[in-house]
Amino acid sequence: MTPLHVFQTGTGPPVLLLHGWSCHGGFFKPQIDALQDQCRLIVPDLPGHGRTGGAGADLTIEAAADGVAALLAERDLADVLVVGWSMGVLVAYAMIARHGPQRLAGLVSIDMTPKVLNDADWSLGLKDGLDRARNPALMRSMAANWKPVARRVARRIFADGLPVRPGLAAFAEREITAGDPDLLLPMWASLVSQDFRTLLPALTIPVALIHGARSHLYGPDVAQWQLQAVPQGRLFRFDRSGHAPHLEEPEAFNAILTSLRL
Repeated sequence: MTPLHVFQTGTGPPVLLLHGWSCHGGFFKPQIDALQDQCRLIVPDLPGHGRTGGAGADLTIEAAADGVAALLAERDLADVLVVGWSMGVLVAYAMIARHGPQRLAGLVSIDMTPKVLNDADWSLGLKDGLDRARNPALMRSMAANWKPVARRVARRIFADGLPVRPGLAAFAEREITAGDPDLLLPMWASLVSQDFRTLLPALTIPVALIHGARSHLYGPDVAQWQLQAVPQGRLFRFDRSGHAPHLEEPEAFNAILTSLRL
């Protein structure tokens, strides 16, 4: 099992923060700063990312899910609100599928689809139409030209057509560019192989769907499909955000977390 580097702070109801692909737990800094006096925040770096890096040999969504489940069990955590951003949502889904939802109070899903790749029967993956045929070329580009690809990934996190908060774009570009493509590429391959469409109707916990209205990655139809699929779903639209409402509109996002957790 992959050992995870974990940052923990605060006391109170537990909140687990799961970051996106090519990022790390530090991308939840606005939540850590604002909520550590109210909640117990558990922030792992997932396999292939941040301080966890290449620890362990299994760079997959399944290994990440097992590592997070082991973390909750080791610390005997219950009634946990899981906040997943992008890839972190798929890790949360995999954890529920593999270990059950018994320790969870609910899930917050930040701008994510249950299936990233598009195909003949699914058009609600990445907005650019990425499919199985095109993905190998994308991965070759990542391997050969990581820094320019990483800069593009960083830019596409934020709202289309709006200015980014001062310093935020530079932070994202610096941290994503510093990632190791030899570790990130296996995680990407695992990420795009996931399909949780059949899991969503079976979820027995509340799910808050966070949609960035100016997302470069996913359109409003993705959020609407999930809202119809999830039995206990609620949709929250962030009009001035892209793929990262927790970074772009942190005050509004934190208010939602507070309402769900406290």
